[in-house]
Amino acid sequence: MKNDINKAIELLNEGNYTCVLCKGDILYTSTQRGVKPLLDWLDEKVDLKGFSAADRVVGKGAAFLYVLLGVKAVYAHVMSDEAIQILTENGIKQKCDVSVKNIINRAGTGICPMEEATREISNPKKALQAIKQRLAELKSRA
Repeated sequence: MKNDINKAIELLNEGNYTCVLCKGDILYTSTQRGVKPLLDWLDEKVDLKGFSAADRVVGKGAAFLYVLLGVKAVYAHVMSDEAIQILTENGIKQKCDVSVKNIINRAGTGICPMEEATREISNPKKALQAIKQRLAELKSRA
């Protein structure tokens, strides 16, 4: 595990990636922002059980998605307190450089929409539905 998480962190820091998942010699990387790569891997039914993940930012929504993906460890530059709690409660090792109360939206004007969408949710599958619904709402406004 240690080698996988270290390799994922190294690639995240050296590459132009937003998210890196590693298990042995198998790597998945993404340059997409937010929860998009996690949703894509879930939709494509990519088997990521036992992988270690390195991500730039992990909030509550992303934490639920990592639970659904079945990863065993998550590192992030920035991680919300609720994300830490969700990962820990689900037996996923977590580590971050900075923990924060809430993830802030890209405009810096409030809480991240995925944090808001999952605020009252404690079930990963319900969180997935709420995240997809919020993304659809945001897309319809764009």
